[in-house]
Amino acid sequence: MHVVVAPDKFRGTASATQVAAAIEEAVIASNGTAATLPMADGGEGTLEALGGQNQTSLVTGPLGDLVEAPWRLSGSTAVIEMAQASGLIKIGGPEFNNALDATSTGTGELILTAVEHGATRIIVGLGGSASTDGGLGAIEAMGSPARYRGIEMLVACDVRTRFSDSAKVFASQKGATKAEVKMLDRRLKRLAQIYQEKFGVDVLSLDHAGAAGGLAGGLAALGARLIDGFDLIADELRLDELLADADLVITGEGRLDQTSFEGKVVGGVSAYALATGVPILAVAGQVEAEVKDRINNISLTEEFDEHLSMTETTQCINKVVGRFLENFKPQ
Repeated sequence: MHVVVAPDKFRGTASATQVAAAIEEAVIASNGTAATLPMADGGEGTLEALGGQNQTSLVTGPLGDLVEAPWRLSGSTAVIEMAQASGLIKIGGPEFNNALDATSTGTGELILTAVEHGATRIIVGLGGSASTDGGLGAIEAMGSPARYRGIEMLVACDVRTRFSDSAKVFASQKGATKAEVKMLDRRLKRLAQIYQEKFGVDVLSLDHAGAAGGLAGGLAALGARLIDGFDLIADELRLDELLADADLVITGEGRLDQTSFEGKVVGGVSAYALATGVPILAVAGQVEAEVKDRINNISLTEEFDEHLSMTETTQCINKVVGRFLENFKPQ
């Protein structure tokens, strides 16, 4: 029995790597073999999914303080995770944010650093941003656009939100008041006009451009390609090739609901499994009734109590997968 292990993180309780390790352990204990791929949807966890950090740089944090930002350089390909430079995690959460002043400058500094280190292909993972500056801070930090000619920049987006909707949809989650949301919305619309005039790119017409407070749109104005984050990561990790030899694929995330099938890991892995005819199991901390019949699943909170599911997540995952594999018969 050969199993592809491709889970997302269980937010707040276990990283994708920790979840994958727990599943892999259960597979091996069941005399199976595993191809283990901790996954992400282009948001937080992208760096981990694509090999983890091997570089660290000091950059401008979301509120202007210097922060250490991990990133990766492998050959001529760099992987940058916006949250590690300009994310809410750098300031302790939305309650500590200044939504009007938060900037994407540090992400631009990381991109520039990657180019200075010889990167000609740059993957930027978005998600978890503190800023709604339309990418202006990043663009200014990157310097002359001429420097990026010949550089392939791929932006892994975890949402499809348009540039003009970014503030209305996400700014309140970053600590913005209703009045500040309106101010940020007006600022983004003016910025879209500036990008059109300066770079000849209509960011208002682009899907994904509102990701990370409009950073996606700002980078697109400089020629970056905006891509569904899961698809980009699945392609980088060659998920389709690995599934060709699999008897089963196991995925998972903290909460399985309708949004899990809208660009997130579980929905993406499920689509790949369906296309290749490989059986799938999704393990989740909690499974909403609306999707119980949509995918073969196990809910930790139904198998264990909520406290145990939250405090001993990986142990619970290991147990339920082990039980499932006892009765699983490869086709």
